[in-house]
Amino acid sequence: MTLAQKRIVLGVSGGIAAYKSVLLLRELLSRGAEVRVVMTPNATRFIGAATFTGISGKPAVVDLWDPSYPGEVHVELGTWADAIVVAPATANLLARAAMGMADDAVLATVSCAEGPVIYAPAMHERMWKSPPTKRNVETLMRNGARFAGPVRGALASGEIGWGRLAEPSAIADTVEGVLRELSGQGRDLSGTTVLISAGPTIEDIDPVRYITNRSSGRMGFALAAAARDRGASVILVCGPTHIPSPAGVEKIDVRSARDMQVAIDAVLPRCDAVIMTAAIADYRAARPADSKIKKSSDTLTLELVKNPDILSTLGHARKGRRPVLIGFAMETDHLLENARKKLATKKADLIVANEAAVAFGRDDTQAVLVSHASEEPTPPTSKNDLAHRILDRVRSLLDESSKPVKAAAAPATKPRAAKKGGRSAPRPRAPKRATRQKGR
Repeated sequence: MTLAQKRIVLGVSGGIAAYKSVLLLRELLSRGAEVRVVMTPNATRFIGAATFTGISGKPAVVDLWDPSYPGEVHVELGTWADAIVVAPATANLLARAAMGMADDAVLATVSCAEGPVIYAPAMHERMWKSPPTKRNVETLMRNGARFAGPVRGALASGEIGWGRLAEPSAIADTVEGVLRELSGQGRDLSGTTVLISAGPTIEDIDPVRYITNRSSGRMGFALAAAARDRGASVILVCGPTHIPSPAGVEKIDVRSARDMQVAIDAVLPRCDAVIMTAAIADYRAARPADSKIKKSSDTLTLELVKNPDILSTLGHARKGRRPVLIGFAMETDHLLENARKKLATKKADLIVANEAAVAFGRDDTQAVLVSHASEEPTPPTSKNDLAHRILDRVRSLLDESSKPVKAAAAPATKPRAAKKGGRSAPRPRAPKRATRQKGR
């Protein structure tokens, strides 16, 4: 539970995406948070306050004039909350917040906030991109507000564009990241550069067909965002995926395994750690066709050749213990046995082992962190939480690799046995004093 004992106020404004706030409430609760819900009057046009009350176990606050609330409820909640997240945050609410208005329960609570305020916008693309909304967002950011989304996707109008509410898990991840950063735990990777590979690779058979796999890239993107939040400079080398790019990272788009190898080789000298989450195709077509292969018989034989094993190449090419190298092992059986074999043969520092059933296309996950010294199973958790667990290990490995290596003590010289004839053995010489080398 990654938000255990954290107190969150969930503000809900009047937009069609308000139904997703129920899912966000469940997500926050599942991560261990205590949640109080505050709603604008317009929010109740889309979803009833009783729904939030039933799920949270606390009455949803709608009317500041309700005599059943003891004292000034907005002041109490603003002081009580470790963080306030407003989801959805409509264009209207953002405009009123930017002006400092406090004319409903949500904004009155926001105006009393002692912790961070995170807005998750949801509106039509034209509203999101309008100059007034841009100015309002800039004003709120200057005042210290954080934002989760919006993302590009299907809108209520049926159009595709920017303005869709971020998924509940992504909003909860942002809340976690902000609280982690403000607690002083979020900048422990400052001064390091982390390279992360993500997504699938695509190997062309002909101009319309290719070999690929089911990797969505979510784990790699979660790692990139988490490493960025912890202060690292992040390079994300990514195969084709539909996930919006994390802000604030250097992203290099690639297609094939060989493209990925070239991109990684180019940036490797800058990196302190490499985390290989990408599901790289093991094989490619030996001779991709220049034109579409026609259906001419009942069978088709393809000749496949091996792709470069990037993880193994990195492991065997390293000098010393840097960069730190993390690999992933996705298995359908013999999970630990295969992970340990991969750890040894690829010469990695850590293997993150998980089963295919809990890895592909899901927001939650479960894994075993396999190192040379231990096996650490994780509970079912979010990809964001697993990302931070992996980065904790990266930090430890970087600290370990930076320690000076103690020189082994020279074995004591044994005196020679005396020769026959009464001649004594020579005394052992004292070791010469080490001379200082230039530059040390």
